[in-house]
Amino acid sequence: MTAPPRRALPNAVRIIGGQWKRSKLPVMNAAGLRPTPDRVRETVFNWLGQDLSGWRCLDAFAGSGALGFEAASRNAAQVVLLERDRALAQGLKEAQQRLAAVSLRVENVEAMAWMARCEPGVFELIFLDPPFDAQLTWPALARAVRPRAQGGIVYLESAEPFEAGALAGLGWRAYRTGRAGMVHFALLQRL
Repeated sequence: MTAPPRRALPNAVRIIGGQWKRSKLPVMNAAGLRPTPDRVRETVFNWLGQDLSGWRCLDAFAGSGALGFEAASRNAAQVVLLERDRALAQGLKEAQQRLAAVSLRVENVEAMAWMARCEPGVFELIFLDPPFDAQLTWPALARAVRPRAQGGIVYLESAEPFEAGALAGLGWRAYRTGRAGMVHFALLQRL
């Protein structure tokens, strides 16, 4: 998998919908960090719906936290953000406190190990947006089976397009796909 050319990171991303619309989340300069662009998040949450009341969500490679905070802003009942980088995790906790995001929990852990040992069948929505250069897209998708609730959805973001055969080989199908520049994204369901 090839990573898109590195571009300058914004110093903040804004939450685009829900109760914290227009609130900013700081973006630190960290290796592999690449916040999901505004227009991609807008598309994804148009697909999912603007109200996620009752949903339990997992943002497995949180980074800036943009995806997880968007879900919490739209009334998700529970949002767990996993981030292995200590400084990024601390920044997420500070944003959580600033916004008084009581439905959101930040864990400073390695996402792959956490998904391997977590309680099964908990999350209706799982965001998978690993660093493009980490070669984690397919392993993360395989690990997402355990935490995913029956009928749950996985959002996947990658530098490469998603081939139906490769997805089917892992037991998934894309029912919505999009592309914004070098970013390919999809909503997936189990076959």
